[in-house]
Formats: sequence, structure tokens, C-alpha cells
Amino acid sequence: MAGTSPTMTNKEAVQMNHDSYSDDYIREILIGVKSIAMVGASPLNVRPSYFAFKYLAQRGYDMIPINPGHVGKSLLGKPFVGSLLNIGRPVDMVEIFRNSSHIMPVVEEALRMTPLPKVIWMQLGARDDLAAARAEAAGLKVVMNRCPKIEYGRLSSEISWMGVNSRTISSKRAPMPTQGMRLSLNRMSVSGGETNASDRAAKNKNELT
Repeated sequence: MAGTSPTMTNKEAVQMNHDSYSDDYIREILIGVKSIAMVGASPLNVRPSYFAFKYLAQRGYDMIPINPGHVGKSLLGKPFVGSLLNIGRPVDMVEIFRNSSHIMPVVEEALRMTPLPKVIWMQLGARDDLAAARAEAAGLKVVMNRCPKIEYGRLSSEISWMGVNSRTISSKRAPMPTQGMRLSLNRMSVSGGETNASDRAAKNKNELT
């Protein structure tokens, strides 16, 4: 039908529940994307964005650090880019590592990218329902107030290597990851859509990079 997004209709966007995501929804995103532009990435190795960037890069994702204050520098060998529109190549997912007040301008910029990204992901503590609705109306998938590092570790059961119960059912333990290694995300979670670790962290998160 003309005017209907092949990815997500406006009706589906309105009905999306951003308080609780199913494992299948998160899994499909993490399996489907290959390149991730992280807005608000920091070269400081004490910042949460640094750890998230490094983790995802080590799991084989093509990471692009976006921060106008660090253009001319690199993060783990990846040169900083000043804005999403300056990347110069297609990007599958835009991860926003900024606080909620800065989300709308980032989403508006993402919607001017050609081609459009497939996913907008807002980090722990970051949520803007209006920005999410705009992205979904354009056919993008949206995740808010979640950490892809935590979600990847939970769904792959890799997080169990750190002595944490991943609440994932599997007859085999996830292998110890190596550089650039993608783990299987097709493991069954006991808990369903909610990620308690993410929720607890979000409540304590007052400021993002």
C-alpha cells in the first residue's frame, strides 16, 4: 500500500510498548545490525560509553564514534566523526549515549541520513517518547532505556562468565569470547521481556556521557 513503511506501520508504532521489550525484539536487532554509530562516544576509559563501545567492537560490530569535541582523535582505532551526517556511508543503528534532553536533535539528524538507519537505540536512563514516535513513523525500530552491552551479554549468556545469573536456559555454556567473535543470541531467556539489570541501572543513572 502506498505510503506505508515496509518495516513498521504507523499503527504498529503507536502500539509499541517501550516499558518492556521481548527478547525476540532485542535479539532481532542485535543479530540484524552490523554497523553502529555511537553518538556521545568518549575516548576516556572511565566513561560508560567507552566500555560499551569497546565491548561491541570486540563482538564484531563496525563501530563509529560520533563526538564533535573529539574530531581528529580516534577511539580504539576508529576516527571520531563530528555528526551523523558526516559519516559518509550507510549505518544500521544509531546508539544515543546522551541524556534525554539531547535525544530529539539526534533523532532528527538521524532521520536526515541517506539511507536511513534501521534502529535508534537510547542508552540506559535515556528516553524520549516523542522522538521515538517520530523514528517509528519513519519505519525505524526503537529501543529506549536499555544497554546493548547488557542485552547482548544476557541473551548470549556470556554475562554468566562474570559470575552473574543470566537467566538464560541453555544446555551449553557460552564460549569464552575472543576478539571480533559474535556469540549466539538464540538462547532462551527465563524472564521474558524485562531486563532487571537494565532497569536497576537506569534508576541509578543520573547523567550520561
